[in-house]
Amino acid sequence: MNPVLELFRRAVTDNDADAMREGVELMFGDLDAQSEYELRSPDYVMEMPQSGERISGRDDMRAMQEAFPKPPAIELRRVSGAGKLWVVEGVNDYGDGDDAWHVVVVWELDDDGRIVRDTRYYSQKFAPPQWRAQWVELT
Repeated sequence: MNPVLELFRRAVTDNDADAMREGVELMFGDLDAQSEYELRSPDYVMEMPQSGERISGRDDMRAMQEAFPKPPAIELRRVSGAGKLWVVEGVNDYGDGDDAWHVVVVWELDDDGRIVRDTRYYSQKFAPPQWRAQWVELT
């Protein structure tokens, strides 16, 4: 049995955020393509609203990943959610000298803990406007 899938199942059935975080850390680590493929439902759909792209099916997702020139290094920031809905925040570093991309991923899982819908929002860092400086602190 895929250990990440077991953790995702535990997250779904027990609302276990620690299990989900551990599973995501393993997934973002050194998970092979076949193991990651097993985490997706056959009905898997991934959307990136900002670019207007949709990948339908886990076979196409695996093919896209295998063709990806250089996958990013991912820093996991936060995992939150419960049941079948989870939100993952991270920072992707593509190693090209540009600023890192901040990403928010919304996952909808099935009863078996497999990802059915995967929606990804990407943003690059930007300079904060001066007009709100008195109310914020820079991180």
